[in-house]
Amino acid sequence: MPDSPSTGVRPDPDDRCPCGSGDAFGACCGPLLDGAAAPTAVQLMRSRYTAFAVGDAAYLLATWHPSTRPDDLDLDPGLEWRSLHVLAAERGGPFDADGTVEFVAAWRDADGVRGRLHEVSRFVRVDRRWAYVDGDVD
Repeated sequence: MPDSPSTGVRPDPDDRCPCGSGDAFGACCGPLLDGAAAPTAVQLMRSRYTAFAVGDAAYLLATWHPSTRPDDLDLDPGLEWRSLHVLAAERGGPFDADGTVEFVAAWRDADGVRGRLHEVSRFVRVDRRWAYVDGDVD
């Protein structure tokens, strides 16, 4: 997928996934954005990054824990998510009830200003599906 601001356009299944895993979108985050359950907190976090990158606010809301989910979510269409680096993960496996994922995501806005988001995100499993609860931003 070429670098471009979030437009709501999803990559083709054979394109490299925006999450940076190196896998094709159709074998990585694509099925999750289509409703498949993420087997781990890291995979949910990667798919949420991809949702930000492609402008899929509905997916972000659907994967947000009800106790912390906002009523709506307005994504900035001029913000381009450029890269994702997972730094660490604790728990969050297929048999865990909770987990954390530390990551850095780089972005660029419509004016060319660059920045990064460094977060330790918390996840819990609800009815066998991972949900994003909240995160500590550095």
